[in-house]
Amino acid sequence: MSHLQNRAAAPSLFCLLALALSAPVAAAPAVVKVDGSSTVYPITEAVAEEFQKARKGAVNVTVGISGTGGGFKKFCRGEIDIANASRPIFRKEMEECAKAGIRYYEMPVAYDALTVMVNPQNTFIHSMTVAELRKIWEPAAQGRISSWKDVNPAWPDQKIKLYGAGSDSGTFDYFTEAIVGKAKSSRGDFTASEDDNVLVQGISGDRGALGYFGFAYYIENRKKLKAVAIDGGKGPVAPTPESVENGSYQPLSRPIFIYVSEQSLERPEIREFVDFYMKNATHLVKEVKYIPLPTKAYTGNLEHLARKKLGTVFGGQNEVGLTIEQLMKREAQL
Repeated sequence: MSHLQNRAAAPSLFCLLALALSAPVAAAPAVVKVDGSSTVYPITEAVAEEFQKARKGAVNVTVGISGTGGGFKKFCRGEIDIANASRPIFRKEMEECAKAGIRYYEMPVAYDALTVMVNPQNTFIHSMTVAELRKIWEPAAQGRISSWKDVNPAWPDQKIKLYGAGSDSGTFDYFTEAIVGKAKSSRGDFTASEDDNVLVQGISGDRGALGYFGFAYYIENRKKLKAVAIDGGKGPVAPTPESVENGSYQPLSRPIFIYVSEQSLERPEIREFVDFYMKNATHLVKEVKYIPLPTKAYTGNLEHLARKKLGTVFGGQNEVGLTIEQLMKREAQL
């Protein structure tokens, strides 16, 4: 190529470079950050998928699973916009949020039948009393209760292998309070995980297994697991949507929540996501096999936003045995 050709080619390269630099850069999608409970995860993940489709890629929603406690730690540090929670916010977490200037809206999104399961090859367990479960799970049971016969002499001398929620899990907090009588009070020699899929694998693969987690994970894996009916003092009741709705599945029925940062709600994508969540919760909660709340619960959540009704109605502690009707009355008092 001659010097003349080189000089002729140069302007066209400059033109191309100038065009490239002046071309509009595609805006990065807005991001909604959610973390926390593995129990609430299937609901929020289903909402996130539908919302992202509706927004045609303009908004990304990330949903993590660090357990309810882990989610609140991130939430109160301002690292996430929304916390998934399978129990109400505790007083210590309320104090941490207050220190950081994080104010929030508490939104119940569904009910869960916290489900106790054994391996399907277990032929002798169909129901258990709260007292029998306490005998197995209380701290004093460690090193003393190791076989089914230790719990009930009518049961075989077969080793019990326990599976349960990790210590950062709201499910762990709720189960220990409902069964043992004090949150986080539990024997420590069990396979613990915040990921319910790990617990599914453990219980389904061990003949002597006993474990617990949220209803949706049981339903999704019911061919590999056997649910235990719970006798809370009025006879054995199986975990079903009907027994939760009529209040008979006690004391392991519980509300589950999202907590939304007031500051995050100033961003339009967060407000749109929360609106979408509440308007689509009924069918998406059913789709992932939890128990939806009455429609007025979801409209009530949006009314709380409109009226800036911040905070919690639980005073920093769990409430064991709360029915859907009682929850609705409680939320109306905010």
